Amino acid sequence: MLEWLKSVVSDAGIISAVKVTFIMAVSSTAISSVLGILFGLLLERFSFPGKKIIVRINRTLMGVPPVVAGLVVYLLIMRRGPLGPLSLLFTIKGMVIAQVLIITPIISGMIYSYARKSAPSIRAFAVTMGATRWQTAKLIIRELRKEIYFCMVTGFGRSISEVGAVMLVGGNIKGRTRTMTTTISLLKSQGIFTEGVALGILLLVMAFILQWICDLLQKEGEEDENY
Repeated sequence: MLEWLKSVVSDAGIISAVKVTFIMAVSSTAISSVLGILFGLLLERFSFPGKKIIVRINRTLMGVPPVVAGLVVYLLIMRRGPLGPLSLLFTIKGMVIAQVLIITPIISGMIYSYARKSAPSIRAFAVTMGATRWQTAKLIIRELRKEIYFCMVTGFGRSISEVGAVMLVGGNIKGRTRTMTTTISLLKSQGIFTEGVALGILLLVMAFILQWICDLLQKEGEEDENY
């Protein structure tokens, strides 16, 4: 197994795939987290006509097939599409757009569910303490930080494991848009299972290390707040 991992890591194409995967996953998760958290909290906070429909649409989008999302983005950024002049097709930026379209509804839906259960009581407590709207918002985010962290980790897991959408939008171009998951898919189609398994293990190790680092940072933040 160690020999497999060594052969995989020493391959320039694999190193490029790891780099593309990392850039794509981190970028799409960061953007989706900002949009999803903001939309989820706003959706919980305000009541307006058609809110139930929007919630149902968001829940539907949480389960949208990635290939469908990839096709929508492909039609938007293709040469003859509305965003064609931006030349986003077969680029990492285009792949990030597809990922954001997939992940944002997941994060916003989860945040809305968590906030719906906890935010009203937190808001009532803040009002009794004479807190301003900004202070109340900060308190809600602080009290929901563990749930927010879980949503971000979920989004990152979805991003790093995606195949269909990034294949459509990115084109699986070696050295440019080929990710670890699309590389595994390619190796499987070629019958090269040993390298595919080794790359899969490397993907799991990378995800584990990143989540471990995030856990450490979160614990350090909680310890600082206690002092």
